[in-house]
Amino acid sequence: MSLVTGLKQRFSGWFDLFGDEDDEPKNIGIYGPPNTGKTTLANRIIDDWTDDGDSVETESQDESDESEEAEDDSFGGASHIPHETRRAERKTVTIEKNGKEVELDVVDTPGVVTQVDYQDFIDYDMEKDEAVERSREATEGVAEAMHWLREDIDGVIYVLDSTKDPFTQVNTMLLGIIESRDLPVLVFANKIDLEESNVQRIENAFPQHKVVELSALEGNNVDEAYSEIAEYFG
Repeated sequence: MSLVTGLKQRFSGWFDLFGDEDDEPKNIGIYGPPNTGKTTLANRIIDDWTDDGDSVETESQDESDESEEAEDDSFGGASHIPHETRRAERKTVTIEKNGKEVELDVVDTPGVVTQVDYQDFIDYDMEKDEAVERSREATEGVAEAMHWLREDIDGVIYVLDSTKDPFTQVNTMLLGIIESRDLPVLVFANKIDLEESNVQRIENAFPQHKVVELSALEGNNVDEAYSEIAEYFG
């Protein structure tokens, strides 16, 4: 028996114990500005591809979410108020479409902005103390999301509101960071159910990336979105 063969047999148990790194789920971050539908998309993915249908829950919830109605509704963390998601959360799912399969950790991240101002929350009729606390949590959440992006993310689903102009400082900055890390990225043009939706504007803004149109809220075109996820990250 050769030396190499002997070493392989001797240490094969160790290799089995630690497994193949490629078998680990990929951390796929859902990124984008606030209120583009990131948490709605994350919850839809989890609801569609897990047996229990548990949604992504953020650590910080408004007290109003503790009502009896909220307890019956498993979906949380989505709101018209900016920065409802203020902590990154993840859940492992396996997506199978068109013969392709990918196991991934869906990472729902806070909306990224260059600055969080407590006045933004007062405009939504919050008391000053609550608005200041919420802005602090949102700022910490943005820092956490950026840390994940630089250290722990293997691929990105970048969610944009197709009713808004994509040419913003935040989008340029985030996509620049993603591209500098050479991460695979799919751009989702969300909210196509709205009359003001303009997917072409997003395609023109980022021609270097695959753009997938959908409505995470209504479920429009989600099958194609899942096919692209399985194909692109699988």
